[in-house]
Amino acid sequence: QVHIVESGGALVQPGGSLTLSCAASGFWSNFYVIGWFRQAPGKEREGLSCVSNADDSKYYFDSVKGRFSISRDKAQNLVYLQMNNLKPEDTARYYCGIVFIKGGSEAICNLYPMSYWGNGTLVTVSS
Repeated sequence: QVHIVESGGALVQPGGSLTLSCAASGFWSNFYVIGWFRQAPGKEREGLSCVSNADDSKYYFDSVKGRFSISRDKAQNLVYLQMNNLKPEDTARYYCGIVFIKGGSEAICNLYPMSYWGNGTLVTVSS
């Protein structure tokens, strides 16, 4: 059974940095895309970044380009989201999701919903 656990959420001051981790387990497919999303109170869930296991491509939604960076440890099935220059509007619950489709990260992340989700980790940006 697919199991996803996010960690690393914290209270951080504006301008600070934080790295979130996503641990995915319980599957054996080589073709999947893992994505980071977030949902602020009263708002819809929005995409942040995705990485494809098929071609190692990375994709960033416009809202986080230049500030957030996705990376991974393939051997451990870990995906990280490095967040820099955090702003109060980055306050949200951050979720990791996975979808089992072969393809590049940009296409998959924009065209297909994630099949499995973790419970999220809370990031609060405040002084």
